[in-house]
Amino acid sequence: MTSVDTTIQLISAGAPGTTCSPDLAAGPWEIDLEPNPGYGPGSSMGDIIPTGAPRQGQLPAEYRDAPNIELEARIVAAKQTLGDRAVILGHFYQRDEVVAHADFVGDSFQLANAAQTVPNAEAIVFCGVHFMAETADILARPDQAVILPNLAAGCSMADMADIDSVTECWEALEDLYGTEPDEDGRVPVIPVTYMNSSAALKGFCGEHGGIVCTSSNATTVLEWAFERGQRVLFFPDQHLGRNTAKAMGVPLERMPMWNPRKDLGGNDAQAMRDARVILWHGFCSVHKRFTVDQIDRARAEFPGVRVIVHPECPMPVVDAADEAGSTDYIRKAIAAATEPTVFAIGTEVNMVNRLAAEYPQHTIFCLDPVICPCSTMYRIHPGYLAWVLEGLVRGAVINRIEVPADVAEPARVALERMLAVRPGV
Repeated sequence: MTSVDTTIQLISAGAPGTTCSPDLAAGPWEIDLEPNPGYGPGSSMGDIIPTGAPRQGQLPAEYRDAPNIELEARIVAAKQTLGDRAVILGHFYQRDEVVAHADFVGDSFQLANAAQTVPNAEAIVFCGVHFMAETADILARPDQAVILPNLAAGCSMADMADIDSVTECWEALEDLYGTEPDEDGRVPVIPVTYMNSSAALKGFCGEHGGIVCTSSNATTVLEWAFERGQRVLFFPDQHLGRNTAKAMGVPLERMPMWNPRKDLGGNDAQAMRDARVILWHGFCSVHKRFTVDQIDRARAEFPGVRVIVHPECPMPVVDAADEAGSTDYIRKAIAAATEPTVFAIGTEVNMVNRLAAEYPQHTIFCLDPVICPCSTMYRIHPGYLAWVLEGLVRGAVINRIEVPADVAEPARVALERMLAVRPGV
């Protein structure tokens, strides 16, 4: 199966098919030339990027102009020279041309932990997005350099909750609820941040008795939080919070949405007092693309199809699917299928195509028929990877991500709380 990038190039050259933007065929460095660049073409191109978001300087011409076959050779040569001094981490959603060079492939937290299994590595090259590199730096040794090949590879969902807005929300909640625990010792509210958030928000949770969750352990983390708090403030992804809490039996009417642009999040005081889970007004633009109509079409075309979607999808999509689970859950479910099966998958297209190639005994396709990859993951191109690796060969550390100690320390506390939690608490 051809890679998503190759398919996009063919479509742009006139082959049949559709993409969400013809600009996907251009090099991501083209965006760096724009006076007010956004997230780039792809699923997040309609999202508003915050003022002050990291910018990537222009990639040197020798990397912009080099054909992929040359970039591949240069990456391989640099890796051989560096040996175990550098480890390359590739997220599931990365383009194949980058994942091909990764020493580890996984989700954000798997990769941050994988880096710790390579103690001789002086540099951790994280082919993902900004919050992932931050998490890796929090967990890495002080002498290890964490590198993000393209500084502009951010995350629109993570950007939907910033430290100032969350702090303002928290102060409003303290005014409403007070700070004293109830007769069972539960505080009024516990903050829970999804892994897909900035280091600053992880640090906020660490300082306020909160915790981090992933899409794999969100239920276990909410159980932990409910033992300690009367309610939960869950950010930044409303859909993961809603889908998880609903499956745990929390009524929808007790899950108000907090819009940071409105007084009391757009809610009345009584609704907030009755709240069990307060959901932040954030979402993933990749998973927001999936619809119930897409599932209906898949079932009509393939009777008996097994539909698995990510819990970042909207609630009606999760309800209409056969299963919902993290990227690792999806991968394991397909790997465990013993009989040829038709799978319709609701997650990022690069991962779906890779699974289809890895398990040819099954029919595996993405629910979204339009090729629209994660905009920010797509900012990592082999040219950027070659650039930072050859920099390391020369002794230059390019695009290092460093989380300040006053943020890293409480963020590590929130991450350690998550690691200590086990199902059935």
